[in-house]
Amino acid sequence: MPTLVKNELNVYECAEARFEMAAAKLGLEDDLYRYLRFPNKEITIYIPVTMDDGRLEVFTGYRVQHSLVRGPGKGGIRYAPDVTLDEVRALASWMTWKCAVVNIPFGGAKGGIICDPQKMSQKELERMTRRYTAELTDWIGPERDVPAPDLGTNEKVMAWVMDTYSMHMRHTVTAVVTGKPLDLGGSRGRREATGRGVHFVCDKAIEKLGMKREECRVVIQGFGNVGSMAAMLLSEAGYKIVGVSDIHGGLYNENGFNVPAVIEWVHGQRKPLPDFPGGGAKMAGQELLFQPCEILIPAAIENQITSANAHRVQTRILCEGANGPTTPPADDVLRDKGVFVLPDILANAGGVTVSYFEWVQDRQGFFWRESEVNERLKDVMERSFDEIVRYAESHGVNNRIAAYMVAIDRVAFALKLRGLYA
Repeated sequence: MPTLVKNELNVYECAEARFEMAAAKLGLEDDLYRYLRFPNKEITIYIPVTMDDGRLEVFTGYRVQHSLVRGPGKGGIRYAPDVTLDEVRALASWMTWKCAVVNIPFGGAKGGIICDPQKMSQKELERMTRRYTAELTDWIGPERDVPAPDLGTNEKVMAWVMDTYSMHMRHTVTAVVTGKPLDLGGSRGRREATGRGVHFVCDKAIEKLGMKREECRVVIQGFGNVGSMAAMLLSEAGYKIVGVSDIHGGLYNENGFNVPAVIEWVHGQRKPLPDFPGGGAKMAGQELLFQPCEILIPAAIENQITSANAHRVQTRILCEGANGPTTPPADDVLRDKGVFVLPDILANAGGVTVSYFEWVQDRQGFFWRESEVNERLKDVMERSFDEIVRYAESHGVNNRIAAYMVAIDRVAFALKLRGLYA
């Protein structure tokens, strides 16, 4: 039966559609359905910032806490000119289900500010970040809601958040955010975590499908932290990276790329990826999604594979490194094509898993070796993959709906145990 959404490109409607489909398959009780489909809290903040030229600019920021049933909210803060409340709502709900899929004791939250960080100085970004944090002081904290980096933010921004919150608390609170610099309580392995999680589930998928690493061509859309780390780790493991792209465009080369050289070109020398001198056919970043490969990893932004273009996808495995890259109607097309989908709430959960490890280490005041972090991450990702695939097969649903069903069931069970305070 086709998946129906009024506006396929509205990420919140897409998130709602998947929740409703999984809830129906699960037979979720009406009371629990009504409770879980709405966010716990939505906060809108107007942030006055004195710009470097002396004028006052007012930015709009959001923080949505979708669910705190299983633990503190968890979710990144993104800085982008196209941030919307619907987008933040959707991302917060995905964080709820993502944390439940990998069974870590967090709920879901997300934040964002409508701005263009590329056009702002470091001082302007710092002033904006600190004011945003100060306004959220009553709503975030190690036991309430723990932010992290996302699109347009990084460990420096997290250091500003931690310092601002700590100043208000009158003592250092490292566990208020994750994704911090190592010297401020960050975790080893955090920067590579999402890409490493992608690598682990790709390994599990090819094992499941009887494929071999050396016979797998990989195309990666997006060459930020997630895409570049996934490319490096998969290449080191023996996969052939034949397609890569960034915001400037993409390259496709059947012979494969020297991934360390591409990373140095893009992140070391800060040059546009399509200008990389290592060869390959230039094309638009989205066009890269439709090149032949065994594994396709969209690791950029939402709504890249839709009902309008899903028929052009030429891959055996779709591993979602980004949040929401595939719309619900596109899932129907991919299912009919026999594509094995590793949904975002599983495939890119390596980042939040190691964020959880960072939070644990901060609260203990005891830090782990990187090998320990990676070993624990591998255990979580492989166990979660096995649970989702087993659930999909036993319930006759695709991997995405299985992941939602597992996640919703865990949150609903916790809610029933706690009861409703009303």
